[in-house]
Amino acid sequence: MWLAIPAALMVQAAPPSDDAPPPPQPPADWEQDIPPVDPDIIEGRERPGYTAPLPERIEQDNEGAIRSPPPEAFPTDQLPIPDRWRLIESLGLVKESLLDPYNQNTYKGDRPINPDKVPWLPITGDDWFFVANLISDSVYEPRTFPIPVGVQTTEDPDRLDVFGNDFSQVLSQTFIAGFALLKGSTTFKPPTVEYRVTLAYNVNYVDVPERRVLFVEPSRESHRLDQFLGVQEAFVDYHFSQFDNDRFDFISIRAGIQPFQSDFRGFLFNDQQLGVRLFGSRDNNRFQFNLGAFWRLEKDTNSGLNAILRSPRDDFVFVANAYRQDFLIPALTSQFTVVYNMNREADDIQIDTNGFPVRPALLGTLRGREYDVVYLGYNMDGRIGRVNLTGSFYWALGEDRNSFFTDRPADINAQFAAVEASYDRDWMRFRLSGAYASGDSDPYDDTEGGFDAIFENPIFAGADTSYWIRQTIPFAGGGRAIAVNGRNGILNSLRSSKEQGQSNFNNPGLLLAGVGADFDLTPEFRLSANANHLWFENTATLQVLRNEGSIPREIGFDLSAAAIWRPKATQNIVVRLSAATLVAGDGFQNLFDNLGGEQKFHSILANVVLTY
Repeated sequence: MWLAIPAALMVQAAPPSDDAPPPPQPPADWEQDIPPVDPDIIEGRERPGYTAPLPERIEQDNEGAIRSPPPEAFPTDQLPIPDRWRLIESLGLVKESLLDPYNQNTYKGDRPINPDKVPWLPITGDDWFFVANLISDSVYEPRTFPIPVGVQTTEDPDRLDVFGNDFSQVLSQTFIAGFALLKGSTTFKPPTVEYRVTLAYNVNYVDVPERRVLFVEPSRESHRLDQFLGVQEAFVDYHFSQFDNDRFDFISIRAGIQPFQSDFRGFLFNDQQLGVRLFGSRDNNRFQFNLGAFWRLEKDTNSGLNAILRSPRDDFVFVANAYRQDFLIPALTSQFTVVYNMNREADDIQIDTNGFPVRPALLGTLRGREYDVVYLGYNMDGRIGRVNLTGSFYWALGEDRNSFFTDRPADINAQFAAVEASYDRDWMRFRLSGAYASGDSDPYDDTEGGFDAIFENPIFAGADTSYWIRQTIPFAGGGRAIAVNGRNGILNSLRSSKEQGQSNFNNPGLLLAGVGADFDLTPEFRLSANANHLWFENTATLQVLRNEGSIPREIGFDLSAAAIWRPKATQNIVVRLSAATLVAGDGFQNLFDNLGGEQKFHSILANVVLTY
């Protein structure tokens, strides 16, 4: 805005003359008396012409990593404190409670142990943590599957057919208690030392309509109540700190009963076994490796838990694998693995707790077996663009010292492949699944071509929601105490038991093609659906064992759906209800034809998991 000034009030400055004295000069040290420029006099603004000093130069010593943010990006009004865990309680934000698993709790490893309160523990320092995990896993499962009529007697004297009533039900309650004592802050790196013990107590009740299904004695009832306490983990983990680097890559050794999964989805060896494992990472965690040796423990027959009071099996597993991120393409992790299974149980006759022989299996010549088999595998997990991709490929090579069809040594040459691709769109995921396990084409030659795993527990094609993966189908009429497939397994291996039996490479193999979808309707509620079509890859073995000239390959359609509810949007409470049905194909009907002509079999799974 301009102001008008009257001319009378305006004073004209006189022009300078040559005789005028010079203007006064400031002292020589005047700059030292001027205060430094404060760039933050006004919040959010700086003085004009002020240039802040640049941060120190950052040297990039690992290619591909993201450059660290400059110092200006970090707040300047925060100071580190020696114990950040107890500060929250000191401010009154959290009051620790033993019964509260959601907020900070010393008993689940959120805060370090105070050595003064536990003088009986041999620990020093303020970086020891105690972790307690308590899990309740409740299962109710009514189901139908082909149940053979007892040889000597039956619950219903009117039954004249090979297969009787197909309805049975299972109730299973498992309590798991895990305890760990570990040293070191685990925010960025593994603990320096870890001691861990996990116990599992299972109570199960099974009711079936026929005798000689649960017990070998025909005089025993057709229902069973059983319990067992198993040791699922008991190991020591030591961290070699001298191999650490500034990216927290590490090398550790673990000895004792420990979980191990040989591939991403658990197709080959997914178990908790006694062993020693050297593992670690390099190149900013882009490279990981495992070197392990395991001595397989006996399992309890009805619960599947480790029976440590029994002598370990003469069955050994040696593993070497390596993971590489962004290989073969970016965003894809590749794993190369070699697994050697050495079995020396030819002279071991094993009877399970229900009285049924499990080693050797009651097939063919009934003689004991031992074998050496090497699995060469490639596994991948990641994505290509927006398509999530996981896959496993195995080639089994080795020797069976005594094939139960010929009583001669036989070469093992079998293959396996499984691929699952999925696509995410908002809250929906759509999946395509495919699996192939080779079957033996000629039981009487000197080559066994049926693929079998060591101990499978796959997360694939619906997992245990699937009827075929969840249920065990007895192979009646071709062997005694033999199942076509194993519980929580995908392979048609013709084994006496996945837990106690031996691998069998004289089997019909598998073909699977499936579709599925997951719908996260809310953060707490998910719906899933799966549809799989299954075939035997080759029925030559089945034809010989059943003494039939021709058996169709189609198993049928496996349809399933599941609802999962997490009321707290965490894993502390998980409720799952699923239903599955098998619409029998020509091959399944041929093997399990019954008097009523039943062609559909059903399974319902109600599961509640509570975790502390």
